[in-house]
Amino acid sequence: TVRHGFPYQPSALAFDPVQKILAVGTQTGALRLFGRPGVECYCQHDSGAAVIQLQFLINEGALVSVLADDTLHLWNLRQKRPAILHSLKFCRERVTFCHLPFQSKWLYVGTERGNIHIVNVESFTLSGYVIMWNKAIELSSKSHPGPVVHISDNPMDEGKAIHSVAWHHEGKQFICSHSDGTLTIWNVRSPAKPVQTITPHGKQLKDGKKPEPCKPILKVEFKTTRSGEPFIILSGGLSYDTVGRRPCLTVMHGKSTAVLEMDYPIVDFLTLCETPYPNDFQEPYAVVVLLEKDLVLIDLAQNTLQVLYKLKTSKVFEKSRNKDDRPNTDIVDEDPYAIQIISWCPESRMLCIAGVSAHVIIYRFSKQEVITEVIPMLEVRLFYEINDAESPEGEQPPPLSTPVGGSNPQPIPPQSHPSTSSSSSDGLRDNVPCLKVKNSPLKQSPGYQTELVIQLVWVGGEPPQQITSLAVNSSYGLVVFGNCNGIAMIDYLQKAVLLNLGTIELYGSNDPYRREPRSPRKSRQPSGDVKDNSFSRSRSSSVTSIDKESREAISALHFCETFTRKADSSPSPSLWVGTTLGTVLVIALNLPPGAEQRLLQPVIVSPSGTILRLKGAVLRMAFLDTTGCLLPPAYEPWKEHNVPEEKDEKEKLKKRRPVSVSPSSSQEISENQYAVICSEKQAKVISLPTQNCAYKQNITETSFVLRGDIVALNNSICLACFCANGHIMTFSLPSLRPLLDVYYLPLTNMRIARTFCFTNNGQALYLVSPTEIQRLTYSQETCENLQEMLGELFTPVETPEAPNRGFFKGLFGGGAQSLDREELFGESSSGKASRSLAQHIPGPGGIEGVKGAASGVVGELARARLALDERGQKLGDLEERTAAMLSSADSFSKHAHEMMLKYKDKKWYQF
Repeated sequence: TVRHGFPYQPSALAFDPVQKILAVGTQTGALRLFGRPGVECYCQHDSGAAVIQLQFLINEGALVSVLADDTLHLWNLRQKRPAILHSLKFCRERVTFCHLPFQSKWLYVGTERGNIHIVNVESFTLSGYVIMWNKAIELSSKSHPGPVVHISDNPMDEGKAIHSVAWHHEGKQFICSHSDGTLTIWNVRSPAKPVQTITPHGKQLKDGKKPEPCKPILKVEFKTTRSGEPFIILSGGLSYDTVGRRPCLTVMHGKSTAVLEMDYPIVDFLTLCETPYPNDFQEPYAVVVLLEKDLVLIDLAQNTLQVLYKLKTSKVFEKSRNKDDRPNTDIVDEDPYAIQIISWCPESRMLCIAGVSAHVIIYRFSKQEVITEVIPMLEVRLFYEINDAESPEGEQPPPLSTPVGGSNPQPIPPQSHPSTSSSSSDGLRDNVPCLKVKNSPLKQSPGYQTELVIQLVWVGGEPPQQITSLAVNSSYGLVVFGNCNGIAMIDYLQKAVLLNLGTIELYGSNDPYRREPRSPRKSRQPSGDVKDNSFSRSRSSSVTSIDKESREAISALHFCETFTRKADSSPSPSLWVGTTLGTVLVIALNLPPGAEQRLLQPVIVSPSGTILRLKGAVLRMAFLDTTGCLLPPAYEPWKEHNVPEEKDEKEKLKKRRPVSVSPSSSQEISENQYAVICSEKQAKVISLPTQNCAYKQNITETSFVLRGDIVALNNSICLACFCANGHIMTFSLPSLRPLLDVYYLPLTNMRIARTFCFTNNGQALYLVSPTEIQRLTYSQETCENLQEMLGELFTPVETPEAPNRGFFKGLFGGGAQSLDREELFGESSSGKASRSLAQHIPGPGGIEGVKGAASGVVGELARARLALDERGQKLGDLEERTAAMLSSADSFSKHAHEMMLKYKDKKWYQF
């Protein structure tokens, strides 16, 4: 349906100043169009060649894209889904640059041979007129009025290769950027030498010597204003002694020079101006800077734009300048601060992230700026040595209806984090986290502020395993996470570790697998992503985990208020834990009564003895009431945490509330519930508290489920699954009746497997590239209404009036006169181009798309407005022709009258 996010590997940029549409092309042949909020579009060139340039037909609803395979495409934007109208494939010359003047139908195409070919954008065919670079002066003197300026880009000319040229709007001066970091300003009346040479970042030397050379200025723009000095905007040009300095954009305005550092290399930039006419005062108001991984907008009128919000998780850690000092280089090859899992409670605004360096950060939202003197942190030693799990041959797992465990399980005492030491007795790295938390005061702006940092530590020379699952609950004040070693539960209110167990310890004496102690591993842990993008995994009925490790990892976590045991008469807080071996274990939570006691008494955690089994790794768990409605987890409503103490005490007295606000907590004896559990192979609906299997569905036998979510669709709840074979499947709840099975997309890389997720109303999302999110729909209603939901890429807008030339310029003929390019480039004078030079390819968009294919009322209005515009243009042409005919008739009448006066007194024989 739509693609969100920053275009991956951007390569080209263009802007329509009248329609206010921004276009970005990429190295993979993608085309992204952005307008007002809600107006964005994604297109893809079939060849997949890189987009090297984009040119709008300003206010005409069309765009020309230039690809690295020497193909030009004309896109029709007068429909909600753009289509290619024409293509032109150059066969004998490499295309290097294109230029389309405003309101012109002639596209200038430059090639690496120094030739300039002329393309008629209406028919998208080549004109026979060719400008050869070595004949440019001769041709210009014959057919173009005004002076001729010839500038060579030969590096031998004083070592100044030209990278870009920009004109002053009056056409009397232009500016060039060079490879030695200089700018030269030229006057067309005196082309022998530049009138001015500027080195923006060069050090001025004494004794009048030339400044030292700088890095190349890759692009320069020259924009004028009515009220003051012009703007000179450039990229590059820094001095060579600025080693390690980030890429910069320089804005020069009068005597002031602003150097703006960017986070990533600059791909291109454009200056946004009030007028589309190049021969008028430009009045620039902003600069769009396209970076490799970001898009920056600079306000030239007020330099007041702010990023809406950006959260950097790396701010809480010390950054090691020396790679050898980084303790996590042994376990990850990527960014040590990369985020792998996010858990968010929207009602309380509590945010929790798990990073690639085996760290967890808990954030609390606040509207107040605070300075945190010491960042709270906990270190967790989560390690358990066992052999790979083996199920005895022929032995069946315990049935779901039979609870496993003692009738009186003992509570698990709270755990304390270990004392910190750098090495064990045998010299191995021990009790050391992968990252170092800052020990200096941290200024935290309004927004998400660090509440607690949790890190897993090295154990006996072995690095901590990466976190595989994460969950936060604001009502309980708890965060839980797990990996292939075990599970840890944190009380973030009391800053204490409540639970720290290996997975096998959760079973107690009821472990259905035969496991043996094993010696410590000698091999290192592999990095987080699979480098070859392959997705190989076991098809065993007992083990189908995503990684190649067969140890039982924690794969799913879910806080809820439900029946933890068969004998329960009312629901209570609990944590449901799913593993990669298809086991679901239930942990009971005993919270202190009342809000005042929550910070004083510990939370008691105890196993319930309930164990459920499925085939394949557990992916998702949810709970329904008897009517089939989804039961949301308990939550604590958001309130400002950073308030003065006096005010805080008053607020506490006013807002005393129970810890949990789940609807079921107020009922002493509740009705039954359903637990919905989805694994890689099957789904089950368990009736609670009886723990009987009410419904069961084998989702796939030949493939496996990558993602399963319980979502709302058409006023009901269903289970949506995405399988590795590319199928999207949905099942009704609680009956698990199949509703949909459709092929969508095969699994091609790990990114899709890790990020695919379903949302409500029949939509799904996944990360299609490192910077882009693809949205899709599997709802018939959405598909039928999709055309009306898409934004308009083109709306009829009157083109601004052309600038007034002025009375004296018109009277005395000042300035360059417009040239009749139809006479110059038309087929009657220039002839036809060679067919072997370029091949014309009709596009799938069809010529009728130019007339506007937008549907609905807006489309009808657009077509009516276009018809009026065309009629007005025709009437204007007719008026001009009528005036010309009247002038001609008047001239003929005068001439006839003169002839009559001359011969009226003469006889016929005197003629």
